[in-house]
Amino acid sequence: GVFMYNHLQQKVRSAEALAQKYKQQQEALSAQLQVVYEHRSRLERSLQKERGEHKKTKEDFLVYKLEAQEALNKEKQDSMNRYGALSSQHKILKNQHEDVKKQLLDLQLQHNSLKLEHRKTLETHSQKYAQLQQEKDSEVANLQDTVFKLREESKLLRKAHQEVHSQLLNAQ
Repeated sequence: GVFMYNHLQQKVRSAEALAQKYKQQQEALSAQLQVVYEHRSRLERSLQKERGEHKKTKEDFLVYKLEAQEALNKEKQDSMNRYGALSSQHKILKNQHEDVKKQLLDLQLQHNSLKLEHRKTLETHSQKYAQLQQEKDSEVANLQDTVFKLREESKLLRKAHQEVHSQLLNAQ
């Protein structure tokens, strides 16, 4: 009975020691679990915070994207409007250029025609001038000849008048 009692006593002590060991292990595990829970709790808070920031960043990005898209569309529309205006202005200027080119061609033709006409008129005038010069020279020569003859005749007439006058004086 004593042997059995000792044996049971030893088993109880062994069981109590084992229970104590398990209790210590449980407390260590419990402390570790508490640390893990706290760490998990911090991680969850951090994750929630990150999710909130991510959501806010995503919303900000969507707002930015929308604003950027609107600005891009507005700029695109403005560019298209400017392009349209420049294109129509280009067409107008191109048409004006064509008109000016045509006018220049017409004026060049007119200029060439007037130049030719001027040359002909100049030649005609030159010929007329030469003819008139020749006629004038001829007339001047004739007039000089006539003047010479008239002077000669005047000398003769004076001489005759002198003689008649002398004869009258003699007769008187």
